[in-house]
Amino acid sequence: MESFRKLLFYENYFQNFYEVQSKKVQKKILFTLKIIEELERIPEVYLKHIENTEGLYEIRVQLGNNIFRIFCFFDNNNLVVIGHGFQKKTQKTPEKEIKRAENIKRQYYEEKKINYAK
Repeated sequence: MESFRKLLFYENYFQNFYEVQSKKVQKKILFTLKIIEELERIPEVYLKHIENTEGLYEIRVQLGNNIFRIFCFFDNNNLVVIGHGFQKKTQKTPEKEIKRAENIKRQYYEEKKINYAK
């Protein structure tokens, strides 16, 4: 199957989140990531822009009543940079999680700029 996007797991943010999930949740996360890589148009049920942010998205994973979010953003259109994830327990995405995602994104671009300048 052709890939429309490439995933980049930045630092250990995703890994730390993924490792503590049950096997069932891990399987659903991998299924969702595959959709993001392989579908040309990703349904909003799997990937949604976070309102009032600059280019921040949440990968949406649901298993039964458990809802998980993994933050990401795009770099050069087809590279999806994956940040941290969390289990969602409220209707609205907690502000502190959005702030953390914005900091990870900022860190990524600052690091990229430094490496690019070398």
